[in-house]
Amino acid sequence: MKQAVEDYLKVIYKVQQRQRRVSTSAIAESLGVSAPAATSMVQRLAEMGLLRYTPYRGVELTEKGARIALEVIRHHRLWELFLARALNMPLDAVHAEAERLEHALSDTLEDAIDAALGHPTVDPHGDPIPSKDGTLREPDYLPLGAIPAGTRAWVRRVPDSDPALLRYLAQLGLVPGALMEIKEVAPFNGPVHLRVGEREHAIGREVAGRIFVEPATEPDC
Repeated sequence: MKQAVEDYLKVIYKVQQRQRRVSTSAIAESLGVSAPAATSMVQRLAEMGLLRYTPYRGVELTEKGARIALEVIRHHRLWELFLARALNMPLDAVHAEAERLEHALSDTLEDAIDAALGHPTVDPHGDPIPSKDGTLREPDYLPLGAIPAGTRAWVRRVPDSDPALLRYLAQLGLVPGALMEIKEVAPFNGPVHLRVGEREHAIGREVAGRIFVEPATEPDC
C-alpha cells in the first residue's frame, strides 16, 4: 500500500507541474492502470488528506501529499546518480532500477548517499534533486528546438524514462554536460542540424523538443 501511495503522489506531482489540476484519466495513463482503479485510489488518498479531489474537475495535492511526493522524487534521483557514478550503470538503465529502490531508503542511508555524492543538485539526466527540506528548484532551460542556428549550448537535461531514446542520444553524444553547436534549423518543422565535437547530426523536432539546453557564453566555449 505504501508503494502504491507514493507512486500515485509522485505521478500527480509531476503532472501538476504542467497543469494545476490533474485528471484521473491522466493518472491512469501514467501508471498504466484502469480509470476506475485510479479513481478509487484517488478517493482513498483524499480520505488520507494527501490530495483534494473534485469529481470531473481532477485532483490537487495537499501540502502533506506534495511533501511525500518530493521525498520520493529525491530518493529516486539520488539513487539514479549513485547507480550512475558508483556502479557506472548506463544512463538508460538507472531509471528503472531507481523505480524499484526509491521506496526503500532510510533517512540514514539517504544522508550517507547524499554526502558520498557531494550533496548533488541534479541527477544524471539533469533533473533537479529536491533538497532535504522538500524544496525543488526547476532550472530555466530551453528546449533544443527553440535555439537558433549559430548558437552554442550545453546539454543540461534529457528524458529519464525512455531507454531507447537515451541510448540514441548517447550515441550522438547528446548527454548532460555536452557542448554542441546548432548549425541549421530547417523550416516547416524540419530537422535540427547540430555538431557535437567533430561529428554532425540531424535530429527531428520531436526529439529536439525533449532535450533541454543552456546557451553557452563565450568564456565557456
